[in-house]
Amino acid sequence: MRDIQLFQLALGLTPPWQVQDVEFDPEAGRLDVTLDFPAGSEFSCPECGREGCKAHDTTWKEWRHLNFFQHEAYLRAPVPRVRCPEHGVKQVEVPWARPGSGFTLLFEAFVLALVKEMPVAAVARLMGEYDTRLWRILHHYVEAGRRDADFSDVTRVGADETSAKRGQDYITLFADLEQARVLFATEGRDASTFGRFRLDLMAHGGRPEQIQELCMDMSGAYVRGAQMHFPLAEVVFDRFHVMKLVNDAVDQVRREEQKERPELAKSRYVWLKNPRNLTRRQREMLEELTPNSLGLKTARAYQMKLALQEFWELPPSLAEMFLKRWYFWVTHSRMRPMVRVAKTLKEHWDGLLHWFDARVSNGLLEGINSLVQAAKAKARGYRSTKNLITMVYLISGKLRFPLPT
Repeated sequence: MRDIQLFQLALGLTPPWQVQDVEFDPEAGRLDVTLDFPAGSEFSCPECGREGCKAHDTTWKEWRHLNFFQHEAYLRAPVPRVRCPEHGVKQVEVPWARPGSGFTLLFEAFVLALVKEMPVAAVARLMGEYDTRLWRILHHYVEAGRRDADFSDVTRVGADETSAKRGQDYITLFADLEQARVLFATEGRDASTFGRFRLDLMAHGGRPEQIQELCMDMSGAYVRGAQMHFPLAEVVFDRFHVMKLVNDAVDQVRREEQKERPELAKSRYVWLKNPRNLTRRQREMLEELTPNSLGLKTARAYQMKLALQEFWELPPSLAEMFLKRWYFWVTHSRMRPMVRVAKTLKEHWDGLLHWFDARVSNGLLEGINSLVQAAKAKARGYRSTKNLITMVYLISGKLRFPLPT
């Protein structure tokens, strides 16, 4: 089989396109495949699909293709413009590349597969391309995938923040808790993020009044945003964020008490971990520090934390009574960090109790945040927030890309 016939079959070309020439430069490590079409060939109008349009003129274009062994491969072709009776002169779309791209569809599909597993900069080095060109590919397909996304069946949404850069630079993620996918990502962590999500939801066929639950942390900005833009949705406060607040309060008690009680030194994780996750040495330390005879405030705060953990396992009929007793116990403890957290929970009473009806949490978003931060760490940060948001959609958006495999 001649090389031209071989490449004709390998490229899967359909009439009128055919391989005209193949040139390999071993010194440059480059393969050039020239494509062409016979004189008098007819094409369809790219606007209306009308068949039988004759070529008006041509423009030579070039596309980077998948490597030929270890060598770079390029396709070259005279792309015709056709004259349509209705739309005038238009340039046709070639079947192996999208309009305006310098890469073939197969090359772009390979890039999309690689960037889910490794940093874009590393993929650029591997492919011998500028990373800015690869980011343009990613932005294009993410935007195209999101245009086709359907949010019409979304009823339960989780909202959480993740850091974009060092300092107070964040993005807010909104996720479909039923289908485990990121719906929307936007800069900031204030009430306006909910307004932007509302508009995006409607743009993809969703209805704000259809959202039954919004699961989030107890951020005042998030609560205001939910009430303003999703007034019919029940707000559910994420149990993991609640327990994190309590853990932080326990740790604050320990740090304050440690100044006068040196036996608390190096015991931080003893109080922060759940008992089943303690190492043998940590369990021994806990047994040494928890007797009532020692009178440690940290041990009392720890017991309050363990008691609140039981709250989530209670029957709904007992939940409010338990929470009232826990609140009374903590607010009379005279431990300021614990009192503060108890009063915070009191201000968000309904959202805590509604958990027993909704039974939703942001565990999914915590997992997504971990993936995003791991990708960010491997990439040593992203040049722009837009790039980070694009990566969030690639990793967790479950977008569909109409690309060859």
